[in-house]
Amino acid sequence: MTWPARITLTGKTARLEPLSQNHAPGLIEAVNDGDLWELWYTSIPTPEKMSSEITRRLKLHSEGKMLPFTVFNQQTNQIIGMTTYMNVDAVNRRVEIGSTWYRKSSQRSGINTECKLLLLTHAFEALSCIAVEFRTHFFNQQSRRAIERLGAKQDGILRSHTVTADGMLRDTAVYSIIASEWPAVRRHLQFQTEKSQP
Repeated sequence: MTWPARITLTGKTARLEPLSQNHAPGLIEAVNDGDLWELWYTSIPTPEKMSSEITRRLKLHSEGKMLPFTVFNQQTNQIIGMTTYMNVDAVNRRVEIGSTWYRKSSQRSGINTECKLLLLTHAFEALSCIAVEFRTHFFNQQSRRAIERLGAKQDGILRSHTVTADGMLRDTAVYSIIASEWPAVRRHLQFQTEKSQP
């Protein structure tokens, strides 16, 4: 069986369902909210490439490298974005949470905090991960601040780490939460989630 197995994670404001091609219309609508693909420092699929991006992520899942999710607003049942467990290392029980994006109208709403709480809880408490990693572009200050607010600590900067779609070299900021830190991070995220919910 592929590790981690496909599962739906449900909170009060967010629901993470295993990614499916059936979600393509809702994801296209979501990515159009804010023209998210225009952000130069991140890689978000255009509406025209959404179906192929879903296919790519599902192929990586079949290879045991990724578990992709579609993110729903639990209260409205509206699709608001995507997130994944990626760079899966089953032997060492490590995953990265990444390739995450949300429609503009759902950003800064508290849903991201609950999504990360759901993903981290499953990673540490169901999958027995020893560490969960986060990576983002050095210049993606919004993402870096969000990762730091979770309680993740910076491991370092991978300089000239990857080549972006436009041919630029990307410096990647790497963060992680390790298993021994999880109880304090969990309490922090629970508090933040409760504070943000009506």
